[in-house]
Amino acid sequence: MSTSLFKTTVASFCGLMLLAACSSTPTPKFQQELFETGASPYARNFNSSVTDTCEAARRALLSQGYLTTMTRNDTVDGTKNFQPSGDTHVVVEFHVVCTPGEEASSTSIVYVNAVQNGFALKKSDTSASVGLSVLGSLSLPIRSNSDAMVKISSETIPSGKFYDRFFGLVDHYLQTVVRTQPVVSDRVETRLLPMPIEVATPPAAAAAPAPASVPVTATVSTPMAASPSTPTPSSLSNATETPDLIGEAVAVHPASEAGAVR
Repeated sequence: MSTSLFKTTVASFCGLMLLAACSSTPTPKFQQELFETGASPYARNFNSSVTDTCEAARRALLSQGYLTTMTRNDTVDGTKNFQPSGDTHVVVEFHVVCTPGEEASSTSIVYVNAVQNGFALKKSDTSASVGLSVLGSLSLPIRSNSDAMVKISSETIPSGKFYDRFFGLVDHYLQTVVRTQPVVSDRVETRLLPMPIEVATPPAAAAAPAPASVPVTATVSTPMAASPSTPTPSSLSNATETPDLIGEAVAVHPASEAGAVR
C-alpha cells in the first residue's frame, strides 16, 4: 500500500467518525437532572414567618408588573406578557411556595420556579375547488385571514441570577414592610359573679302636712307710724295659728305701736 493511499483511507475514516458524532442525538435535558443535595437556585431561607414571606413575594411580583393571584397564605402565582416582535409572544409564569423553616417557627423557606412559554403567529391556508364546464374541477389554494398565536416552546428558566434578583427584592420588602406579630394564646379563665342580694325597701312615709303659709310681709312690712288700733279677734286667731317665728314677729308689733303712741 502506498503512502498516499494510506493517508486517504485515514482521512476518510476520520471524516466518517466526525459525521457520526455530529449526527448523534443530543442527551435529553431531563436526563441531566442530578437532584443534588447542595444549594439550589430555586430556594432561599428567610428569617420571617410564612405569611410575611409570601406577602413580600407577592409585593415583589406586583412591583415588576406581574399579575398575581394569591388564594392561600403560602402560595403566590404570577404571570407577565412580553412581545419581542410582531410575530412572537412570550409569557413568563411565576410560582412561589412558602414553607416553614427547619430552625425555628419564625423562619421560612421559599421555593420558586418560572416557566417561559413561547408563542408564534401562524397563518392557516385553506383550499377551495372551482368547477369549470370545459376544464373540469380545479383546486386552488386560497390564503385565509385567520391568524392565531400557536405555542411553540415551554421551558423552566434555569438562570440562577434571575432568581437571585427576585430573592433580593423579596428581602427588600421584608425589611421595609411591617410584619405581623403572633398573638399569645393565654388561657382564659371564667369566674361566676355572686348573685345580688335584694333588700326590701320600706314603704314611703306619709308626708307631713305642710303648715299653712302666712305671708310674712303682711306683718313685718306694716308701717311704724300707723294709727293705734285695737287688734281684732281675727288677727289674734291668725297669730296663734302661725309658727313660732311668725308669732314672734306679730308679738313685737303691738309694743312698737305702743311706743309710737307715747
